[in-house]
Amino acid sequence: MTAETRRPPAERDEPRPARTGSGMRVRPMTPALYRVRSRRADRVDTVTLRLVPVHGECPPFRPGQFTMLYAPGVGEAPMSISGRARPGGYVHTIRAVGAVSGALCGKRPGDVVGVRGPYGTWWDIPAAAGMDVVVVAGGLGLAPLRPLVRELVRHRSRYGRISVIAGTRTPATLVYGRELARWRGQGVDVQVTVDHPDHAWKGPVGLVTRLLDRVVFEPRRTFAFVCGPETMMRATADDLVGRGVTARQVELSLERNMKCGLGWCGHCQLGPLFVCLDGPVLSYERAARLLAVEEL
Repeated sequence: MTAETRRPPAERDEPRPARTGSGMRVRPMTPALYRVRSRRADRVDTVTLRLVPVHGECPPFRPGQFTMLYAPGVGEAPMSISGRARPGGYVHTIRAVGAVSGALCGKRPGDVVGVRGPYGTWWDIPAAAGMDVVVVAGGLGLAPLRPLVRELVRHRSRYGRISVIAGTRTPATLVYGRELARWRGQGVDVQVTVDHPDHAWKGPVGLVTRLLDRVVFEPRRTFAFVCGPETMMRATADDLVGRGVTARQVELSLERNMKCGLGWCGHCQLGPLFVCLDGPVLSYERAARLLAVEEL
């Protein structure tokens, strides 16, 4: 069903309970229980949690998808999946910006949280085969891009030049610093810029778009993946298109106020689209017109 023909949430039929392989009835809005296997404090306000299911198996995900994470007694919020946890689970890098994310950041190994999903569209990695790849992240936008870059590196011979540009407020807010260094050692051109340098910072300062001049790519044979604040994504996509990259070969990960993840509530509606179903990953060819409308 396309976005244009989808019925409004209020007109939809109430979904029937699904069944797991064991025959247990499961309602889509009922979170599965996951236990915190490990917790790593990345920064003062950012942690990475490895979550594994208490019962059963973890559904597979594709890079770019998200889950709805539930902090018991507090609430639920969408969180990008930033990796696979062993032996089977999800990795989430979470920044404490509200009540739910703050409660999740406070979880410790052994604590239990609720997980629904994974949901949403994913990065079109196969479409980038044989092309130069430019990955641009702003702030915590590197979290949903991390599984993508890992996949690119895992199959390095399938792609041309691979460049990763990461922008952050300060050197202290940069996430995955060691992994960025490891990618650089694996043949990826990694560029990092900050808005506010400290006394020890020797790298670039300013917008991520300024670093596009530093990376080498053939525009007509380039696929780009972009995630970060909306203003940054629009500026980056416009810059790439202005250099000759086709708009449909620039993908963005959009963020809206999601409450259900299933297209029922309508909170994440963006024009004719529901970001939880039609996104979060969209080509700039589809997103440009919508993002140009202020407060849409």
